[in-house]
Amino acid sequence: MQKIAVIAGDGIGIDVTTEALKIMRCANEKFRLGLELIEFEYGADYFLKTGVGLPKGQMEDFRSNYAAVYLGALGDPRIPDMRHGREILLALRFDLDLYINLRPVKLLNVRLCPLKGKTKTDIDFVVFRENTEGPYVGAGGFLKKGTPDEVATQEAMHTRKGVERIIRAAFEYARLHRRKRVTMSDKSNVLRYGHDLWQRVFAEVGAEYPEIEKDHYFVDALVMKMVKSPEHFDVIVTENMLGDIITDLGAMLQGGLGMAGSGNIHPGRTSLFEPVHGSAPYMAGQNKANPIAAILTVAMMLDYLGKPNAAEAIEKAVQQAVDECQVTADVGGKLGTRECGDYIVSLLQRLH
Repeated sequence: MQKIAVIAGDGIGIDVTTEALKIMRCANEKFRLGLELIEFEYGADYFLKTGVGLPKGQMEDFRSNYAAVYLGALGDPRIPDMRHGREILLALRFDLDLYINLRPVKLLNVRLCPLKGKTKTDIDFVVFRENTEGPYVGAGGFLKKGTPDEVATQEAMHTRKGVERIIRAAFEYARLHRRKRVTMSDKSNVLRYGHDLWQRVFAEVGAEYPEIEKDHYFVDALVMKMVKSPEHFDVIVTENMLGDIITDLGAMLQGGLGMAGSGNIHPGRTSLFEPVHGSAPYMAGQNKANPIAAILTVAMMLDYLGKPNAAEAIEKAVQQAVDECQVTADVGGKLGTRECGDYIVSLLQRLH
């Protein structure tokens, strides 16, 4: 029995997680996966009631007793500084040392792509974003805050260990999945210290994988290439902040944030899986949110947990729903959140 912690979170996170749970339960029964799904109430309401994001000891409970954590979305206008989000999401990423942010970019139907003349085979790559270092570590501060002489510093931290392990993970993925090329992106022409480390480690680790092509783009050139020639890419590896930007562009190439799942992974350890869209409070409870990102994230989680047959079946069911346009309005359909989830469940139940 593998235990999965489920945190629906806030806003449409609750809506799409409801559909994700339908898929998890269907797959659990159909494929006899042996999963135990345990729901937690953490989110804005819990924070406003208790003043904490995660209670003391909860992180260790996740680490010791759960195979994975599934998260809907976090964000609520009642907490404008997003403190509860930091205490939940960033704590999970950093405390569990989830150094791989894995973002597949895969076009399911040509009608969803904003680029003229691009096909499903043109847009099929993955991004490995370093998830625990870079500018997001919170290093920095203020001097003379609130005055005309204010100084703000924000430091980016890059370690040899952190850079090497994410680059190696990208090459290992390429080798395992028979991807021909790994592309590294940075801004080493102006960020001469931290990104020089990325350059050197990429060359050193890449030499261990002679069968895989290697190339490099400064991030501004990379995003232009993603728009002009997305078919060039197989695996992209980059640092935290640049990866944050690159992956959102990638999501738009595949039809929007409602189509983009993600995993926050440390191989062999409790890992976190979440769709990449926000909580969109203005849409919450209206049966409008696209649940496909949440459902594809379930497939990613099951694949990580060593259940590839179930993961593949979910992906096939989603593909069929998209092809039949049995989806929500943002991707050309007429279904609501619940109806889209129910339709994909019905397809999953019929698959052999």
